[in-house]
Amino acid sequence: MSNLPIFDVAGSAMTAQSVRLSTVASNLANADSVSASPDETFRALRPVFRAEPLAGDPALAGVRVVEVAQSDAAPQRRYEPGHPLADEQGYVYAPDIDPVAQMVDLISASRSYQANVEVFNSAKELAVATLSMGR
Repeated sequence: MSNLPIFDVAGSAMTAQSVRLSTVASNLANADSVSASPDETFRALRPVFRAEPLAGDPALAGVRVVEVAQSDAAPQRRYEPGHPLADEQGYVYAPDIDPVAQMVDLISASRSYQANVEVFNSAKELAVATLSMGR
């Protein structure tokens, strides 16, 4: 923990949003993947966040990624008999991922990350200004 807990709060939020950005990127990269079986189909990922009190001050809380959960949505079954991965009935299985919803999540995570960068930078500027007052 740093001497200024605001750095810990903003840092934990930036770390959490970074995980969120990574999961969205993974979901978008695999949105068009298909498999021969529903059991082998990629499942969308979603980070689960939890607020955690910071050591030394129970009034302040940071955020932590508790887990990266897989979606329990059933894969989409598509009839594509000419596809090399098609099963005996001619079906392939694709993940149930909405690219538009993923892009909205990506924009939200990006803006949250940037907001925390601004908090971090503002706190740094204030700390430097406070230190220069003592000269």
